[in-house]
Amino acid sequence: MNKTLRIATRKSALALWQAEHVQALLREAHAGIEIELVKIVTEGDRILDRPLAEIGGKGLFLKELERAMLNGEADLAVHSMKDVPAKMADGLVLDAVLPRANPYDALVSRDNRLLADIPAGSVIGTSSLRRRSQLLALRPDLVVRDLRGNVDTRLRKLDEGLYDAIILACAGLQRLGLGERITETLQMPDWLPASTQGIIGLQCRQEDEHTRALIAPLADTDTMVVASAERAVAQVLEATCQVPLAVHAVLDNGTVSLQSMVSSIDGRNAVRAAGEAPAANAVALGQQAAADLLENGAGEIIADL
Repeated sequence: MNKTLRIATRKSALALWQAEHVQALLREAHAGIEIELVKIVTEGDRILDRPLAEIGGKGLFLKELERAMLNGEADLAVHSMKDVPAKMADGLVLDAVLPRANPYDALVSRDNRLLADIPAGSVIGTSSLRRRSQLLALRPDLVVRDLRGNVDTRLRKLDEGLYDAIILACAGLQRLGLGERITETLQMPDWLPASTQGIIGLQCRQEDEHTRALIAPLADTDTMVVASAERAVAQVLEATCQVPLAVHAVLDNGTVSLQSMVSSIDGRNAVRAAGEAPAANAVALGQQAAADLLENGAGEIIADL
């Protein structure tokens, strides 16, 4: 007898979009499949008055989802991969990722000014130390203030005049049909995204062969290659939200090219590493990049944090 597949998801508009997108893909792949969304409010959603780095990082957005799977209350969780720590809970696997969306950050400004044209002293909102660091490296004359909440909340705070501009992920805005709010796409070489930004990951119990088989047709192998390279950097550095780490990998004709950076929160000190390798060596490429970062001084930057 076919059982209902239960997908654990946060209740935010973006999380629900992602879960519903996976639900639709599963229905395309498996005729007649029964799917239920298990909506969960996570600790990261509840605590909005303190910076993420202070309360434990982005892992707070998935602990309850992981617990629901381990307790047998859900079979599958849909995550923004950049929220998934390098070390996951025991008993869970991340078997599949979907094709990567836009990996870059977006500047959304109230008066439609580009980053270079925003007046000195303007207030920019972001909850990310990585974004804060890169922003201050480019524009040390701006004021950066913490910004928490879902996408709609952050845009409302901008529109109410609490900030002159904010920085969000392009993928989240575009998935919610808000791509027109993007004033400027912040991209390489001056600006690196977070590890696995723009990638949706599917997590389930390791011993649940039924669910693993159901999600197998959704897996994008090219995206998994770049995700593996990027996550390897974070894993070696044991990087959390408290570390301003930026990583981006691209797969082209079987070769992975990777750029990475660790920087101080004020943006004044940054260490970069780059490299390329065959797709089969993606994890080793990420590990080597992390070793190069450490050799060039990233350890001291992280220690100072």
